[in-house]
Amino acid sequence: MSHSPSPELTESLSSEVFAPLADVKSVAAPAVGVEPAPPAATSRGVALNILAVLAVIGALWLAQPFIVPLLIGILLAYALTPLVAVLDRCRIPRALGVIVVMGGVFGSIGGGVYAVSDQIQHIVEQLPEAARNLSAALARLSTDPAGSLQKMQKAATAVEKAASLPAAAPPAPATTRIAPTHVIVDPPGFGVGNFLLSSSIGLLGYAGQAAMVLFLTYFLLLGGDSFKRKLVRLTGPTLTHKKITVQILDDINVSIQKYLFMLLVTNVLVALLTWVVLLAMGLENAGAWAVGAGLMHIVPYLGPGLTAIAIAMAAFMQFDSFPLAMLAGGASLTIATIVGTFVTTWMTGRIASMSSAAVFISLLFWSWLWGVAGMLLSIPLIVILKVISEHVQPLQPIAEMLGD
Repeated sequence: MSHSPSPELTESLSSEVFAPLADVKSVAAPAVGVEPAPPAATSRGVALNILAVLAVIGALWLAQPFIVPLLIGILLAYALTPLVAVLDRCRIPRALGVIVVMGGVFGSIGGGVYAVSDQIQHIVEQLPEAARNLSAALARLSTDPAGSLQKMQKAATAVEKAASLPAAAPPAPATTRIAPTHVIVDPPGFGVGNFLLSSSIGLLGYAGQAAMVLFLTYFLLLGGDSFKRKLVRLTGPTLTHKKITVQILDDINVSIQKYLFMLLVTNVLVALLTWVVLLAMGLENAGAWAVGAGLMHIVPYLGPGLTAIAIAMAAFMQFDSFPLAMLAGGASLTIATIVGTFVTTWMTGRIASMSSAAVFISLLFWSWLWGVAGMLLSIPLIVILKVISEHVQPLQPIAEMLGD
């Protein structure tokens, strides 16, 4: 005869057995929609991001011979697009308009350089004499008994003598020791033929890159908006993505054109002011030095410094006076500083509110990666990065960091 448990007993047993399991489930189960990532996965993601950044930097360094001419060609195409568009509106075929624009622009640059070619040749011919005069001036300064160079030379000679004194020889052991043999490797001397050969190869490489830039600029101008339309089609089928892509491309176009216009204005202003000041001082070949100052002003920070040193050496060669040389070099550096501080800052603020620290860090990074070409391309690259970051949601913190 079986006895079934009463309903009260079954309920009490159920509550005693399954209640602790329910409590365990409630404690162990995480909140709905929250899945905390394990620390190992977070560390792995950070390491992968660092490795990806290093891989990108290495790829940019290795691909410099391809990427640098490509970027220069794109910038030139951006700069010349408005002129080609004007000829398009005049019913001129695009291929002919591109040839006319490129021929006119580069022909004008070549004509300007040819106009001061005699002065440039005269400067080059005076370089050996300038080196001799500078050496003689330094020799006169070093032989001055009261000069600081003389004191520094005496101190250096005393230190060399103290360092060359032989140390106390240790007592010789009982056994006979064989003196060590010193092998002196005589480095090969400077070969003029090897230097000329390497220089010629370098010039041929630069000429090839320049030709590649010109052809790339021509084909980009000839294509017009076809590349932009293809890029918009590749962004995706949604209309939102296409609108964002069009807005990014338009903003990049406007920003780069404004930046190149700023370069034109500031460089011409630096060249004119330098020409006026050097002409007033009576420095020979003032026009050539002014053109050099305007061209070197494209390279931020380093260009004006090198120009000031060269002008100071030319003034010393002509006037044989350190004060006048310092005055000429200081005037060139002051003009570049004033134009860069006021005109460039004002125009850059109207183009895009960029942080000065971000611009300087970008200059250091790209110059370390690509040298002089990186200096030239650093500001356009950071402007493009800021424009893209402003329109892409995950990259907006970068735009905030780059902003003023």
